[in-house]
Amino acid sequence: METATETRLRADTPDGQPLYKGVRLRLTQSLMAGEWRPGQAIPSETRLAERFGVSLGTVRKAIDELVAEKILVRQQGRGTFVATHTADRTLFYFFHIAGRDGRKETPQIELLAFIRGRADADEAARLEIARGERVLRIRNLLRLAGDPVVIDDIVIPAQLVPGLDEESFGSREGTIYGLYQARYGINVIRISERLSATLADPDSTRLLALPAATPLLRIARVAYTYHDRPVELRQSLVDTSAHEYVSDLVKQ
Repeated sequence: METATETRLRADTPDGQPLYKGVRLRLTQSLMAGEWRPGQAIPSETRLAERFGVSLGTVRKAIDELVAEKILVRQQGRGTFVATHTADRTLFYFFHIAGRDGRKETPQIELLAFIRGRADADEAARLEIARGERVLRIRNLLRLAGDPVVIDDIVIPAQLVPGLDEESFGSREGTIYGLYQARYGINVIRISERLSATLADPDSTRLLALPAATPLLRIARVAYTYHDRPVELRQSLVDTSAHEYVSDLVKQ
């Protein structure tokens, strides 16, 4: 016979989905609420099974999914931890530009602009905010092996990052996603990218030290936190004369 806890959990589970999906939802809600901070261990699978009133196997399936999505990290003999946005994780999970030989390296980042503005119609739609809402517009130049390779134009809803200014952004330790996580409790757990070709305009020609109208790769990215909430827009212009876009899909 089903327990009262299982009945409540099943009510939270999307129609037609197995029970472990409801456990996964509860776990992500706890992560959003800050019950377990980045780098901290979550309770053992046995304790979570008791908490949710389900079998150990049901909890394990939910955790397996979160581990596959890089939201949680298992450490042999230690337990399961909330993933942190280290430089290595960002490089190998979110940064897709590599040399022609496939080698990736950590880019050197130069802050070019930090401007306060208002969301236009397209930005508002993709960030799921009101048109005209306050945003931060940031431009970075990324160098690889000393050469300018990528221009990043970033748009962030200002309400998500209160108090963030040019000085604190430019002097941050670690990655941008690490800043979101450590200072604001915003965990970027997935990105959606669309690729297209474009020609370098005068501005990108100057910044990337290229001939006029050089073909560039354009990457339009939306970064999401839990429950598919968008938290950042990013457009990257990439010089692919010595680099290429590399994305390895992980079997799940």
